[in-house]
Amino acid sequence: MTPYDLRVEHLRAPIALGARQPRLSWLVDHARAACELEVSTGGRLVWASGEIEKADAAPALYAGEALTSNTVYEWRVRSRPSGGEWSDWATSTFETSLLDASDWVAPWIEPGQQDAVIERWSIVDWIRGLGPDSPPEERLRPPHLLRQAFEIGPGVVRARLFATARGVYSASVNGRRADDQVLAPGFDSYEHRISFTSSDVTAALVEGENVLGLALADGWWAGRLGLTGSSAQFGTRTSAIWQLHVDYADGTTQLVTSGADARSAPGPWVYADLFVGESFDRRAVPSGWDRPGFDDGEWMPVAEVGTDHAVLVPFRGEPVRRVLEVRPVALVETAQGTIVDFGQVLVGRVRVRLRDMTAGHRVTIEHTETLAADGSWFANIVGINKEQTDVFVSAGGADEWEPEFTFHGFRYARISGSTAPLEPDDVVAVVLASDLEQTGAFAASDPRLDRLHQNVVWSQRGNFLSVPTDCPQRERAGWTGDIQAFAGAATNNAQVLPFLERWLDNLRADQLPDGRIPIFSPRSPFDAEAAANAQGIGSIVAAAGWSDAVAIVPWTLYERTGDVRVLEENFDAMLRWIEYQRRTAAAELPASLAGVDLAEARTRAQALLYNTGSHFGDWLTPSTMEGLPTHEAIGIAPALTSEYLAPMFQANTLTIAAQAAEVLGRPTDAADLAERAARVRAAFAAEYVDADGDLPVRLQGVYVVALAFDMVPAGLRARTAARLVELVHERGDRLDTGFLSTPYLLDVLCDHGHPELARTLLWQSEMPSWLYEVDNGATTIWETWDAIAPDGSIRPMSFNHYAPGSVDDWLYRRVAGIRSTSPGYRTAVIQPDFDAGVGQVRAHVGTPYGRLGVEWAVAGGAASATVDVPHGVTARLATPAGEIALEPGRTRHTLPTGRPASASAPA
Repeated sequence: MTPYDLRVEHLRAPIALGARQPRLSWLVDHARAACELEVSTGGRLVWASGEIEKADAAPALYAGEALTSNTVYEWRVRSRPSGGEWSDWATSTFETSLLDASDWVAPWIEPGQQDAVIERWSIVDWIRGLGPDSPPEERLRPPHLLRQAFEIGPGVVRARLFATARGVYSASVNGRRADDQVLAPGFDSYEHRISFTSSDVTAALVEGENVLGLALADGWWAGRLGLTGSSAQFGTRTSAIWQLHVDYADGTTQLVTSGADARSAPGPWVYADLFVGESFDRRAVPSGWDRPGFDDGEWMPVAEVGTDHAVLVPFRGEPVRRVLEVRPVALVETAQGTIVDFGQVLVGRVRVRLRDMTAGHRVTIEHTETLAADGSWFANIVGINKEQTDVFVSAGGADEWEPEFTFHGFRYARISGSTAPLEPDDVVAVVLASDLEQTGAFAASDPRLDRLHQNVVWSQRGNFLSVPTDCPQRERAGWTGDIQAFAGAATNNAQVLPFLERWLDNLRADQLPDGRIPIFSPRSPFDAEAAANAQGIGSIVAAAGWSDAVAIVPWTLYERTGDVRVLEENFDAMLRWIEYQRRTAAAELPASLAGVDLAEARTRAQALLYNTGSHFGDWLTPSTMEGLPTHEAIGIAPALTSEYLAPMFQANTLTIAAQAAEVLGRPTDAADLAERAARVRAAFAAEYVDADGDLPVRLQGVYVVALAFDMVPAGLRARTAARLVELVHERGDRLDTGFLSTPYLLDVLCDHGHPELARTLLWQSEMPSWLYEVDNGATTIWETWDAIAPDGSIRPMSFNHYAPGSVDDWLYRRVAGIRSTSPGYRTAVIQPDFDAGVGQVRAHVGTPYGRLGVEWAVAGGAASATVDVPHGVTARLATPAGEIALEPGRTRHTLPTGRPASASAPA
């Protein structure tokens, strides 16, 4: 009966909460009828909710006294089922962060440093193979060390370190790491917001002299970023700011702030860059630098550089951490070094143990995602400042080293320079990711299908690092198109809500004054400058399908979690993007109509359609990429599809905004937006859908999205779907969809009476297909379907792009059969696809009510299903023989084909 798994802002006992009205949630193993909450601090009650009638699991919003900064709160909750008694109280805690800019009094400080070298490269430079003409050690600069000594009295009971940087940092107190974060504070739209984190350093403090140490590197602030590898996109000088708040048993507090009393020195790194890699000299480590008693007399003073606190925001969600370690599956000695195969494309870095080293000896670690067909070394990521190479200089003897301020995308590492042969236990891959709870799982008796799902999970893990990125090695940009395509799949595998809420905070901050949503976020001043000076694809700032992430991602999160706040926070940004589309549609005609004398009715219709400008269209449509170099082929799909896909996504975003307005209690807005969506759909159909249900471009993706977004009049939909089927058959029952249409392909076929063709596409083993990748050794999702060609040749492309892995959502919903039928799984259907072509499937997802899962099997003419339904979810089991209402708990069902389903048997 007692509530459990208590969370605040979806986190367990957080110590740095930035929300002023936090969401409190919990699980119970009974049907909810009412709850009661109390929140207190220091033994004083600050909120007593009284009895709240509550039948769903949506979070309860704190409604007590205003929360104060840097304060510990205790909270408790009890629950009552209908007609039952109150449960026992369940208790937990949360702590607030610094909630107001005025809580900050510390100045930003800069270590003595040379400005970062400003490198400016373009997409054209990348295509032409240009790049720096000097080695990294001549262009890059070292991270710096900062140390601050301070005195602490007796009786410390609590100490919290609030810190952040323009750059990335690691902090220590008296030689002990302050926390387990990596690359803190993460990537933000630094012009508008810089996240700061909180660490519990109580146990590290001692009475008397103490030392706060901080290592500060360029990170995303001044390092090389994006496709072009240009540096210093936000600034040329790193800086840091911190406040240590110390509470004593006698009720007094002490505040230690960054300031002029700190000292700085170059660290033991030659350089450290997120993309290029890290070069570290063990001989240069100043022993004891971050402990009391160290002589920093030769260190440099720091400079105070202002008190810009307005941009500081408490970090939201979970930070980047070391989340896994992967051991090698093979070591191969070559003349150029030892090639280590970790058996899995991953994101992170290599930790290596060395023996019998000579002082000054260099060990080099290179990284790649694949080898050549003959097993030789092959660097699959090419481009400017994409070396992905780490260098360690030994101080002699035995040692162990892991880079601190870089990360790489790789399966293979080539290690050269070790004086003793490496053993398997000497090398480990340390996986880095935002530390998201894994809430779902999918497994199938067919190992290929199982591997496909695992490939998606690994690509999600590798690209959910601080922000949702397109790829973890070449660009690492928060592309909006990728995450809007993948958001549904992401929600099944992990607790992504706080992570994506933080990214949406950045996206809204990056929204342009005219309402445009940029194609990626965070967006730097260099990005804006580069787009303004570019032509073609490089000049795109906002794009259909990409910018629509501002609506699609929040709505998907709401559908899967039932949490309204994500709609509240993003609704106004949706409206501003919609208004930009409306203005653009009214002012411009597509290039295809240049010089055409339009009738008045057609002119009015065109004024409704957002069908102009430069867009990516159905990016990387396979048939448009065939037979041409990548840099030439990538413009074909945009040219062919943008005019049609843009108004489709316009209509879809209007519909999402209408639905969001309804949820938010804005009926006038909801009616207006729905009516505008209907007018856009009618105008689209009049302009682009002919009497046979055909569309102007015979590409699968255009037909898929038209059907998915209800752009085809009801009387023509069957014909349009039939044409899509023809297009699939014409490609040999292989997909020919790009980034925008692939997420909808299989559902559209199922929903229009062609489930068998959807299954055929899933099981297709010829390229392009998901299982072609699996059959060719993929351990993540590839950027392009032919990253390894049928002849075995390797293309220099990313082997880790999650967007095409959106099919994983279909595996959960259609193959396993777990589908939410109302927001947050308040109601759900379990509808296993016994004809999917696999004998057994096991899957579960995390819901606000708890774990919802199914395990089913088919053998001969019979099927069986075991279903786990948490209390609060009204679920039904849909089978070929009929529907069964499911009771909470575990039930087992035997389903003879063609006969009524048996009654459920309690487990």
